[in-house]
Amino acid sequence: MSMQRIGSTIQLDHGSGGRATHELVQELFAAAFNNKFLLEMNDSALVEVEGGQLAMTTDSYVVDPIVFPGGNIGSLAVHGTVNDICMRGARPLYLTAGFILEEGLALKTLCEIVAGMAEAARKAKVLIVAGDTKVVPKGKADKIFINTAGIGIVPPGIKVGGHNARPGDAVLINGTIGDHGMAIMCKREGLAFENEIRSDSSSLNELVEAMLKSCPHINVLRDPTRGGVATALNEIAQQSKVGIHLEEDALPIRDDVAGACEILGLDPLYVANEGKVLVCLPAQAVEGVLQAMRHHPLGRASCKIGEVVADEAGRVMMKTRIGGLRLVDMLRGEQLPRIC
Repeated sequence: MSMQRIGSTIQLDHGSGGRATHELVQELFAAAFNNKFLLEMNDSALVEVEGGQLAMTTDSYVVDPIVFPGGNIGSLAVHGTVNDICMRGARPLYLTAGFILEEGLALKTLCEIVAGMAEAARKAKVLIVAGDTKVVPKGKADKIFINTAGIGIVPPGIKVGGHNARPGDAVLINGTIGDHGMAIMCKREGLAFENEIRSDSSSLNELVEAMLKSCPHINVLRDPTRGGVATALNEIAQQSKVGIHLEEDALPIRDDVAGACEILGLDPLYVANEGKVLVCLPAQAVEGVLQAMRHHPLGRASCKIGEVVADEAGRVMMKTRIGGLRLVDMLRGEQLPRIC
């Protein structure tokens, strides 16, 4: 097992969702657990069962702070797991939840988190059907960590995956980028703006269902969480062996999010989102899908931000406001630790 690129110890960078995370996953976990489902490197795995396909996923949540504008670690855990399932075009059904609790955590706080989790599951129309609880001594964890698993059913005829982007596809997004990451960072750093920046954390399954009803032949769905839009698009470009061209003027970024990023020295393209979906689909389907997206509360600001091209395979380029092209690489370094 070759691990030359990883180094001798685990660093925060290995949890960024960027290049170091990919190196760790590919050189250690994928090499050790080698199988065709894992090696697809999608948000969830599709497995064959009698009569159809199931989508399966797992995730862990260590966000700090555990309560933030727009949600808490409990609602975030449901939203993130549901979204990973529907990024394969599947209808989420059941979740599991494991809790690691630090001795001394206020019961009132835990009740708030569990209530947020229950409400998020109710709104997403999924059931939390199994779980586990462990308590560790004070100082051996940071308040609460949550691990989840999810399962859903893929409707007949739906074939969505990161390897399906094709030259000529349009790239869409359902709204502004960087909202979740900046909500967390502003809370963490004590930054205040005239209008509070709130996380976009939400379950996207109903929006995705409406999109697929409009166009069952959507090629790629990807939620740009850790590593942001830039890293997610690089993953798609590499999986599909295509290039992706973005239009800087088309990127939807709130003024306050852009201002917070400037203060903190961050690029919004690399900031996490928890209620956004990137879509690659045939150009002729764009208007119909955008119309369907804009009819949903989570898609009112949907827009086209770029296109898939045949050249520059595996790379993402952006046409700048002054007309030049610049490389948009995968995230390097841990820009925002413990963001989800």
